[in-house]
Amino acid sequence: MNNWLNNFIRPKIRSLVGTQKDVPDNLWDKCPSCDNMVFHRELTENDFVCHHCDFHMAISAEDRLALMFDGGKYSRHKNKSVPADPLKFKDRKKYADRLKDTRAKTNEDDAIIIASGKIGGNPVVIALFNFKFMGGSMGAAVGEGIVTAAEIAVKTKSALIAVPASGGARMQEGAISLMQMPRTIIAVNRVKKARLPYIVLLTNPTTGGVSASFAMVGDIHIAEPGATIGFAGKRVIQETIREELPDDFQTAEYLLEHGMVDMVVPRAELNAVIGQALSLLMNTKIADNPKGKKSKTTKNTENGKSVVSVASVSSSGEKMEAVNEDAARSAVKKSA
Repeated sequence: MNNWLNNFIRPKIRSLVGTQKDVPDNLWDKCPSCDNMVFHRELTENDFVCHHCDFHMAISAEDRLALMFDGGKYSRHKNKSVPADPLKFKDRKKYADRLKDTRAKTNEDDAIIIASGKIGGNPVVIALFNFKFMGGSMGAAVGEGIVTAAEIAVKTKSALIAVPASGGARMQEGAISLMQMPRTIIAVNRVKKARLPYIVLLTNPTTGGVSASFAMVGDIHIAEPGATIGFAGKRVIQETIREELPDDFQTAEYLLEHGMVDMVVPRAELNAVIGQALSLLMNTKIADNPKGKKSKTTKNTENGKSVVSVASVSSSGEKMEAVNEDAARSAVKKSA
């Protein structure tokens, strides 16, 4: 506003009091669910979960790997190289240039990260999607990453855990991206034939060709609270069937209620719950929680009932509650 307050009074005051120290831009974060401001350091300490409404915000690939593996320790594996731009695709920008720019921003070769370590003392290979890399879209490199992760799991006799966060197939690779759907199914079937566990952690979002392939054929399906999981979008489905869908349609809680997901587990409890499930599947001793965190039971705010009973391990290494073990055993029995 061009007036005497802005043009004269404000500069005069600034000249008298001096220039104020700039406030860092990343000091606060706004929760997209409840609109409350959250101190960034508190958000980081709480695994990027809003302490006002328990909304699970986006988390970096590195932070997710650190909270899943025992003690945050893991080793990364290099993915096999694939042709960068097989179709020479171009829309407003060349696909090759998009890849170059995204690789520079994310410091990753593609949207898949392969890492190995232990969860609950059990050997595990994780194929993790990086949503920051072109929306976690699945192209030839991602398909190759799932195949490579499965090969490493079979070779090292480790469980395979897929952690999708994707909008689906990568349109710039056309039919080649769609070919990754059967490829990934074949890859995880090799793990199953080797009698090794295959667990899928469904995060926000898991949609399109990813949900229509390897993401929905796990021995156990675990989802984070509030995650969007589906194939086509809600609006497209409503226009097709000409019916209104529930407000919570395609959420993790909705899929749990309808039998598509085995457990909805808060982010802070993933290590303990997955570790317990792996110990039951691999017939090993259940390890103590290496983080020493106490678990909380997630509640469904609509009906006041627990969405799922999850592992509860104290810092002194107490055994998990019987009700939580029953929940894990139930999921394991279903996968058998």
